[in-house]
Amino acid sequence: MPASPIPDTALVEIEDAHFAWLLGEGPAPSPMLRLPPGGMDTAETLGIVRRMTRRLYRSGSRGSWLVVSGGEAVGLASYKQKPDAHGVVEIGYGIAASRRGLGHATRAVAALLGHARADPAVGAVRAETAAANVASQRALERNGFAPYGTGDDPDDGPMILWRLALKAVAQA
Repeated sequence: MPASPIPDTALVEIEDAHFAWLLGEGPAPSPMLRLPPGGMDTAETLGIVRRMTRRLYRSGSRGSWLVVSGGEAVGLASYKQKPDAHGVVEIGYGIAASRRGLGHATRAVAALLGHARADPAVGAVRAETAAANVASQRALERNGFAPYGTGDDPDDGPMILWRLALKAVAQA
């Protein structure tokens, strides 16, 4: 029997109604949307991303998305802040534990880069991965990122810093 195709991974601009649904505060914003087994992430993490998204949207940047595959919400992807004065934006992404290892992160980063390329304020993209998170490192490598340094995070320990130049950005 042939292997079933992997559904496309798409980014849907996230709204507060999505967070309410993910946190059990309200219904699904679309009857076609469902959660993966085990849900998306912890309430603490979802709350952090919700607050980050609110700050991002208040700043005028529209860089926060729900990662959807086959009608299932499988993750989140976002700019961490609006692009800086040099056109650099840091991204973050996460895939539900039950949906890891299926290529969703690689496809979500590719889709996020499509948005970044279309954003006139973005000229380069940065990301950080825990040194132990090889799967996330591979997702970045497959999308053309190169490591440029290391750091340390109090929660995640040793980190690898990544960067991808996209285009020149006119300085204001």
